Amino acid sequence: MKKIVVFLFLTASFLGFSQEETVHSIYFDTDVREIKPLQAEAVVYFLSLIDTTRLQSVSIYGYCDDVGKINYNYKLSQDRANSVKKMLVSKGVKYKIIVKIEGKGKVLIDEDLEEDIPEARAKNRRVDVVLNFKPLVVEELNIPGLYKTIRKNALVGDRVYLDKLLFDSGSSRLKQSAIKQLETIVILLKRYPNIQIEIQGHVCCTPPPHKDAVDLETRKRELSKNRAERVYKFLHSRGIGKVRMTFKGYGNTQPIGKDEQFDRRVELVITKI
Repeated sequence: MKKIVVFLFLTASFLGFSQEETVHSIYFDTDVREIKPLQAEAVVYFLSLIDTTRLQSVSIYGYCDDVGKINYNYKLSQDRANSVKKMLVSKGVKYKIIVKIEGKGKVLIDEDLEEDIPEARAKNRRVDVVLNFKPLVVEELNIPGLYKTIRKNALVGDRVYLDKLLFDSGSSRLKQSAIKQLETIVILLKRYPNIQIEIQGHVCCTPPPHKDAVDLETRKRELSKNRAERVYKFLHSRGIGKVRMTFKGYGNTQPIGKDEQFDRRVELVITKI
């Protein structure tokens, strides 16, 4: 059986909650319960990319495929979770912030719906490391001219950074939490009808020499533009006139200078008041 080394980076902000969540998945071969050195190195590298000053808690969940007896799979999934916990602690993660270590047992699949059953089972043999972060406060970034909303006394050049308007890696899809924030922006744009904006899309990181990333939906290197366009279309669908908006992708040319996940973003820049 071929070995699977897959690393999933998922940033999610759930509707109604300000807490940010990142998931890193570690995949295991059949009946293997100990994390391998190469996998451990990948997790350590992943942790080196995050803003540990905002890390609030860690939860670890183990899973198995649907082959085998229930009790055996629960034990296997728990052992996998414990193996990852032991590795994290050995690498400096404080035990007190690991709030949950749980084996979930087998993950059932519908063989009538799955096109590649072995691949589906391989993806279920995993441990998810769930990192929860304290909310990002825009003011704490200490960037002049960067605000968390459209101000009453807005000036041309103001940049509006919405902490929920962040995207999954390779994605330009708007999350529900982002839509909720954009609904507030719609209200403000209608309140201040003279304000015009440029919607600026950004990406966090790309291999050299590329300045933009690939959108996994279109398979084209236009991710920052697509993110900006999604916001543009959303605002227009809520009644904001096209004459008040432009959009542009800036690729990786304007990093925030913090954790890379905060560069998978769209900013609103005021161009006229």
